[in-house]
Amino acid sequence: MRKFLITSVLAVTVGLAACGKGEDKNAANQALDAARIAYNKEIMDERAARLARLQRPDGWLSLVGMHWLERGTTRVGSAKDNGTQLRVGPPHIGIVTLDKNDTITFAPESGADITVDGQPAKGTVKLVSDADAGDKGPTLVGFNKGDASFIVIKRGDRYALRVKDALASTRTGFEPIPYFDIDPAFRIKARFKAHPPGQKIQVLNIIGIYEPMDNPGTVTFEKDGKSFTMEAIDEGDHRLFFTFADRTSGHESYAAARFLYASYPGPDGTTIVDFNKTYDPPCAFTPYATCPLPPASNRLDIAIRAGEKKPLHGIVEEELKP
Repeated sequence: MRKFLITSVLAVTVGLAACGKGEDKNAANQALDAARIAYNKEIMDERAARLARLQRPDGWLSLVGMHWLERGTTRVGSAKDNGTQLRVGPPHIGIVTLDKNDTITFAPESGADITVDGQPAKGTVKLVSDADAGDKGPTLVGFNKGDASFIVIKRGDRYALRVKDALASTRTGFEPIPYFDIDPAFRIKARFKAHPPGQKIQVLNIIGIYEPMDNPGTVTFEKDGKSFTMEAIDEGDHRLFFTFADRTSGHESYAAARFLYASYPGPDGTTIVDFNKTYDPPCAFTPYATCPLPPASNRLDIAIRAGEKKPLHGIVEEELKP
């Protein structure tokens, strides 16, 4: 547990150990202990922030539906006579239309107390999908006094309504995520190799659709005497994003994939891949997510016993029964 990759601490340790004095050795040990405590706190703080994001009223745990749209018009609401029946909301919320030009509009039901982007709905409005929204975000249709909502998502050439409910038991009854022990040996320096500018990689998602994603390069790292290379994705926030699987997948960790971010490399061409910051994708908690799966090179022949384990599914599976 004392083997850290924090350069400053290593430099202090080597310098003090070279002196050979007992008090210097104690100082070196204290420096290592301080680094261990600081590192553990960093990871625990990130886990707390991650849980807070997950449990937000509009976080992934509030998902209660994903309804694919066909060309034409569909009535939306919780009543059985709707073409698109939701699990939550007024009996009739309104009418959604997807035309031949991929324009999507929404006409609210009179008297249903519907909002569009936080304002009372008035007349027919265009719904902007997550793929076309930019920084502003997709059009948000709210109901149930703001506790529930839907947006339009685009996957491949298809569109769907994604429905959230802040009062879903998947959120209100969520059990804590189990973790592997924090292990600094899984905080690893990796070398980045850039791809040609603009390169894309076709990534299969969990619903069987391939989507092109920006593929800036690969990172290569050494562990247990072996070399491993992963393809990186840039989601537009200038971070390296990895979706990967390993020998724990389907056993101790979630079967489909786990996710991880790293910074772009510094001047020396390296970055830190810290598997203690690995987390489960949204599809580990809900069937209404569309998570990307690992490319072949990101299926690692090693057990990454770091980061999040399988979530505790009991209440989640019960809540998400159709």
